[in-house]
This record gives sequence, C-alpha cells and structure tokens, in this order.
Amino acid sequence: MMERMILRQLRDTEEDAEAVRTVASAAFDTSRALRGEPAADWPPDRLARIDSRNRHLARTDPGGCWLAVDDVGMPVGTVLSTRREGTWGLALFAVLPRAQRRGIGRELMAAALLYGRACLRGIICGSRDPRAAATYRRAGFTLHPAMRLRGTVDKELKARLPSLDGAVHEGTARHRDLMDSLDRRTRGGAHGPDHEEMLRHSRLLVVDELTGSGYCYIGADGDVELLAATSRRLAGRLLTAALLSLPEGAEVAVENLTAEQEWAVDVGLAAGLELSNAGYVCLRGMRPPSPYIPSGAFL
Repeated sequence: MMERMILRQLRDTEEDAEAVRTVASAAFDTSRALRGEPAADWPPDRLARIDSRNRHLARTDPGGCWLAVDDVGMPVGTVLSTRREGTWGLALFAVLPRAQRRGIGRELMAAALLYGRACLRGIICGSRDPRAAATYRRAGFTLHPAMRLRGTVDKELKARLPSLDGAVHEGTARHRDLMDSLDRRTRGGAHGPDHEEMLRHSRLLVVDELTGSGYCYIGADGDVELLAATSRRLAGRLLTAALLSLPEGAEVAVENLTAEQEWAVDVGLAAGLELSNAGYVCLRGMRPPSPYIPSGAFL
C-alpha cells in the first residue's frame, strides 16, 4: 500500500534545495553501504554546489522537479528532470529507504516522465542499483553499461600522457553558442541555461579550430564531465588537457563512459587511471552520443 504523501513541485528556496540533498544523500548512502562502500563525505563547497544545482533546476524546469512529503510534512522522495530542445533528462531520482517499496518512487517517476512526454529523446545516467535500472527499462530506456575512470593526479600520471597535438583554451560565457551547437550535434539538444550554472562552479576548456571544435568542464572536485567534440581526436585532446591541468594530489573521476567512448578509456588507461564498471547510461530515442561524456546532473 502506498504511504500517504503529497507530491508538489520543487520550489527555488534554500529549504527545498536542502530537502532534496538530504533525501538523495540518505538514499545513496544506503546503496553504498549495501555494496560495502563508505558513505559520501562531501565538503561544504560541494554541498553548496549541489544546492545551487537543485535551485537552478527548480527555476528552469518547475514542471519536471518534484518533492514528495509525508503526512507530517517530512520529505521522503524527490525527482529532478529537464527538457532541453526535445531532449528530456533525469537529473536525480531518490526515495528515502524507509519509504521505498510503497509506490512513492513510481509516482515521482510518472510525474517526471509526464513532463518529458513530448520529447523525442531521453537520457539518464543511472547508478548500479538494480531497482533503478529496472525502473528505467520499464520506462522504455535502453540500458548501456557504463564505465568509470578514477585515480590520483601525480607526476607519474602527467608524465604518461602524450603532448597535446594542438591548442586548448580556457572557455568563457562567450563560447555559449559554440557549446550549444556541439550539444545539438552530439545529443540532439542544447544545454542552454545549464551552461550558465556550470560556468559558476566549473572550469571550462575549449577547442575551436578549422578542423573542428569541442568543450569540456572540470569540476572543483576534479570530476571531468560534460565533454563534447566534433571528433575523437579533439575529444582526446580535451580530456588530456583536463587531466594535465589538475594539481598534483587531486582526485580525478571520469564517469558515464559507454563503449562508444573508447577514446576516453584509452586516455585514462594511458594516464594510469583505474577503470571499473559504474551503472548505466540509459537512452530512449537516441543512440549513445559520441564523442561525448554526459554530466550526471545536466546530462
């Protein structure tokens, strides 16, 4: 039987942003514990970036962002989804462990899918949770097994990487048109206002030359994400430049790599990063975009 609850749109407030983060942290920490992994221990600056992301999506996509609260007003589940030029994305889906298996997740997912009903394409970066994977498959998504690269940046890592075969520049908001064009080419829809949010918290690297173009974001925590390019060669150059730009001692992660991103796997292995299985990239109405590394939040 479904627990009594109220499903309401997420508001652009500190309280709602924190509620989303609290629900997601509890749900994901439980999944990590079941896999024998430690709970996430995020510094305050990362928590602030997560809250900023939640508020950004509440502003841009109120119809796709929902919070479930129980009969005493406590948040028990959340879903965040976006629409960008005909491409629907699931940014977050989480239900508190005590509220799972009561239909709350089903109602949240139904609301998010309804928001994307007119979109031709859909993308989700799913975890290894088998229940989540089953939910996405039932929603009509094809599950593409994903890989993750991780490691610590040191002199040996940088020494293993080849010299760049061309220029890579620091990007700014002036590159918005270039990035939107690459988004449309690779995944079928521009990220639009998401670039403004990412530029607030991440470094941007850009390649723009006669033979093609590309861009890549590097998070403050060392994550390399949301990379798009017109060729594997330029994508490899961007990823190499991103790794070389990180300070020694930084922890680096490159996630959501499908088999189509072997160029990224090759760069990571050459640098000595550890390769492992890591969930799924779930797609509907589209093939895995390439060369492309999605952002888990902005897809």
